[in-house]
Amino acid sequence: MAEGFTIALAGNPNSGKSTIFNSLTGGRQHVGNWPGKTVEKKEGIWRHDGRDIRVVDLPGTYSLAAYSLEEVIARDYIVHERPQVVVSVVDAANLERNLYLAVQILELGADLVIALNMSDTAESRGYKIDIAKLSEGLGGIPVVPTVASRGLGIEELKEKIIQAARSQPRRTAEV
Repeated sequence: MAEGFTIALAGNPNSGKSTIFNSLTGGRQHVGNWPGKTVEKKEGIWRHDGRDIRVVDLPGTYSLAAYSLEEVIARDYIVHERPQVVVSVVDAANLERNLYLAVQILELGADLVIALNMSDTAESRGYKIDIAKLSEGLGGIPVVPTVASRGLGIEELKEKIIQAARSQPRRTAEV
């Protein structure tokens, strides 16, 4: 694992991305605008074993189709900046809609970890998600159930991010 690597957080609006960002960075963040754009960007630092890990909170978007400014920024960041790990924050109660973006990120060849957020809401609605089957169906990528608003699953998510950063890169697709 390289000293000082970068991870990006991607997800649909209202999926809990910013809550996970705050959990990882502990308030060590910088808010600004994407160069030449009016879309806000947040960057922060997550300290792990004496290393600074840069965390970039990408704009909330439903896809990477590049029709909106947010989609263009998110796609271009993943493709051109090539963060070591992309965490796709998925609303467990809206799995199908949220997985669309995750699959697009996976198709770009990014090293992906899924934070299956708001798992408690999904359970309260009677949804039963087989984490192992979901992971298997997505090619074996790590899927971590989280309830970011209560800090549940964040430590396991951190472990999976570190493991993904240490693994060999999957990058195969180019845009």
